Amino acid sequence: MVTVGMNYHVLEGKGEMFEGVFNKVIEIMNKIDGHVKTDLFSKIEDRNCYLIMSEWSDRSAFDGFIASEQFRNVANWGKEEVLAGRPSHEYYGADAAPSQAAPSQATQGRPSGGGCPVAHS
Repeated sequence: MVTVGMNYHVLEGKGEMFEGVFNKVIEIMNKIDGHVKTDLFSKIEDRNCYLIMSEWSDRSAFDGFIASEQFRNVANWGKEEVLAGRPSHEYYGADAAPSQAAPSQATQGRPSGGGCPVAHS
């Protein structure tokens, strides 16, 4: 089991749009093998800050999702339309190490410290 914390800061006035797209993405994620559950949270003192907590059966299931065209499309949309900066993702759990990369401090079940390991180009 791996849990991924995805931190997003959206542009002022774009929160409702971000949440609407999140609801559509969650419908897709619920059909992906290995996806367990995903929840969206917002910061009380700054409603433009969001945390998505996503549970997966293992890291390779999540890696497959972020390698998909669907994920790339929504990531590109977010970068162009709603995000105030680059998101940061953190991995937690025994299966947090990437399936095809050499282990590092950031990938041995410990948080990455804020750098986003996902290419958003």
